[in-house]
Amino acid sequence: MAPQLAEILLDPQPTPAWRQLRQVGIERAVGVLPRRLKDWRGDDGEVPWGLAPLSILAGMVEADGFALDVIEDNPPMDRIRLGRPGREEELEQFALLVRSMGRLGIPVLCYNWSALLGWVRSELAVRGRGGAIVAGFDAARFAGAEVPLRDGEDEAALWENLRWFLQRIVPVAEEAGVRLALHPDDPPLSPVRGVPRIIRSVEAFERLLSLHDSPVNGITFCQGNVALMTADVPAAIDRLCATGRVHFVHFRDVRGTPERFLETFHDEGPTDMLACMRAYVAGGYDGVLRTDHNPLLEGDVAGVPGYSNLGRLHAIGYVQGLLEAAK
Repeated sequence: MAPQLAEILLDPQPTPAWRQLRQVGIERAVGVLPRRLKDWRGDDGEVPWGLAPLSILAGMVEADGFALDVIEDNPPMDRIRLGRPGREEELEQFALLVRSMGRLGIPVLCYNWSALLGWVRSELAVRGRGGAIVAGFDAARFAGAEVPLRDGEDEAALWENLRWFLQRIVPVAEEAGVRLALHPDDPPLSPVRGVPRIIRSVEAFERLLSLHDSPVNGITFCQGNVALMTADVPAAIDRLCATGRVHFVHFRDVRGTPERFLETFHDEGPTDMLACMRAYVAGGYDGVLRTDHNPLLEGDVAGVPGYSNLGRLHAIGYVQGLLEAAK
């Protein structure tokens, strides 16, 4: 068994980049919620995580020759994360997404527990190797830029709210046949701009799994984040793959510490990427693996930082070679 290479399709409809991905051998896809689909009729109150809009997205992806294996997105859920009034309504919408995915045969949902901020960078245009543009994070740049919180919104509350969420959503996911893959906090640091964060260590992943022992309650192993958690990423892969609950992998690297780091090309960072790939193969991981956060090459553009096309093609070729060597 070995990982299956995939790529995220951020565009709301097919583009030449989709065809390029197929030409370099990518057959599996990761999707985001179709908020901007031109033929999504939102005036009737239909939400993009409902069955019809998601079905339109899946149809386009499959018509271009991909299998849609992962949705990497979620409805609004900060009221769930922070235990605020209205969390039951947000839970209903999350359950709608899970059920819609189950109806369409999309097996993995990547979500996060990063309240209010999501993934955070302080710099989006640092010059990396050969002048390529990379993103970075420096916690010192956010001094004095804290986000106002209410009383009681601390790490202990985040853990309790996660337990509350899993108790209610895991049975829905089991019935739908959808595996939940929680992404770590990016950066794995707490607090960030005054907001507490809890999924920031290998031990936190294990605590997540202990909150509900169902096999659908799993993780997204984001190597860039894990590289900031531990100096031995292959050992962390061994440790977590042994649980059988690594459901999705982001294959990338960074240089630095949780407080200050820069993203790198896949072939220049400090992590032994071949050892990581061998660990996935040895650990029996046969789920989806995608490249992530690629530098911006000269002459290319990126609508979302870290997702340029030329940089991604370079990363795909490198990762394909690693996978062949590991097998």
